[in-house]
Amino acid sequence: MTTIPDGDAADGHHRLVAQPHRDEEEGPVAAAEAAAATLSTEAEPLGRLGRPMNRRSPFFVGMAGAAGVAVTVLVAELVVTARQTLVLIGLALFIAIGLEPAVSRLARRGVLRPVAVAGVVLTLLGAVGGFLSVAIPQVVAQATAFAMQIPDYLQAIQDRNTTLGALNQRFGVVEIIRNTLGAATGSGVTSNVLNGVLGAGEVVLGVLADTVVVTVLTIYFLADLPRIRRGLYRLVPRSRRPRVILIGDEVFAKVGSYVLGILVLSVIAGASSLVWMLLLGVSFPLLLAVMVMLLDVIPVVGTSVAGVVVTLVALSGSLGVGLATAGFFVAYRVVEDYVLTPRIIGRAVHVPALLTLIALLLGAVLLGVIGAVVAIPVAAAVLLVVREVLVPRLDST
Repeated sequence: MTTIPDGDAADGHHRLVAQPHRDEEEGPVAAAEAAAATLSTEAEPLGRLGRPMNRRSPFFVGMAGAAGVAVTVLVAELVVTARQTLVLIGLALFIAIGLEPAVSRLARRGVLRPVAVAGVVLTLLGAVGGFLSVAIPQVVAQATAFAMQIPDYLQAIQDRNTTLGALNQRFGVVEIIRNTLGAATGSGVTSNVLNGVLGAGEVVLGVLADTVVVTVLTIYFLADLPRIRRGLYRLVPRSRRPRVILIGDEVFAKVGSYVLGILVLSVIAGASSLVWMLLLGVSFPLLLAVMVMLLDVIPVVGTSVAGVVVTLVALSGSLGVGLATAGFFVAYRVVEDYVLTPRIIGRAVHVPALLTLIALLLGAVLLGVIGAVVAIPVAAAVLLVVREVLVPRLDST
């Protein structure tokens, strides 16, 4: 096979651009092309980097300032317009960084990276798919039964002679739930759900589409993460690049440890609550266990909210079972915070309690549930940069 060379060393005119080439028609460009031919070498086919522009010239300063304002406005409009898509992209990158430790362990043992990525992704998808294939029929059946018993629960709450009724009389449970639902209906998603079956179908299709998008993006990010890492570090000046590499890799490691650890903790929370509910005969054990597993992903408040819901369902059976269930979730919360979390996640993502609460509030306000999930590793990354960069610089001045 005959290959066409990219350029012509004789005159500097590219053989695939603006042919036919005639020197008499090129004019002043012909001299520049001749000079370009002498600049092109095998080591530097496009020539050496030229001298930088004079950044102190009034024209350069004015153009740079105008360009900075224009770029800032365009970026702000882009973020506002593509907010939902950017959230999905960020979530996919977050998950990919979380799965990276597993891929890196396999790669360090001699497994080719594409094979390691495929193995980790297929294992995760197989585990999730197998769980869903077994759990979905039971969850749907229990959710249907739970929906049919909602009128009975409402009647029990209104009755002062029942346990739920006494709690409602004392703490105003119904009013709290009504206010919560009223605030939630302000979102478009919840309004669509309440509008009927069509709205629920739209929400389900939207969630499925977002799940597919995040899954595909996660696979691509995970496969190209070394290249993405190199590209990001190449954007840093060479004099600062070693320091940025150390800090950046530490941030990646923190996020990876957190994501894998939070997944393990959520599985433990769901499994332990399922065993407890089966032993005590709490209604709808699998449905509630799945809810506990999903809510446990949200730090600090997730397990507490799940415990309140499960306790209320247990109280509908008997006061003793309800109190025992409440005690179980309090004990599990203590074990998770002081035993499981330090051992599984370790101290890599340790964030002070006050900063954790502030990060959760800000993350939830800005990005909802996704913001609450990613708030702690983001706070840990910011805290690392402050400790390693900002504080030493302030101390030295």
